[in-house]
Amino acid sequence: MDNLSLLRKIGIWEGISALILFFFAMPMKYMFDSPIWVTVIGNLHGFLFVIYMVFVVIVGNKYKWSIAIYVMCFLGAIFPFGPFIIDAKFLKPLANK
Repeated sequence: MDNLSLLRKIGIWEGISALILFFFAMPMKYMFDSPIWVTVIGNLHGFLFVIYMVFVVIVGNKYKWSIAIYVMCFLGAIFPFGPFIIDAKFLKPLANK
């Protein structure tokens, strides 16, 4: 498996972890006073975010991306559903070349 495929897979898992964090763990914390979910899922999400950023740099260097593409990938990882959009609009077509 090449680094671009790994970036795509990690991006999907990072996006899923963000959605779980925002739409499950945080409501559990604030509505049901159960902060353990934010601790566990937040740590997992943070780990995936860092790994995603490392792979963005590795793949970006290989494909000689512009700063704009790096910024787009970074911003995509911050916003909910962003990794899915980045994957569909940019990474998937890149993988099909």
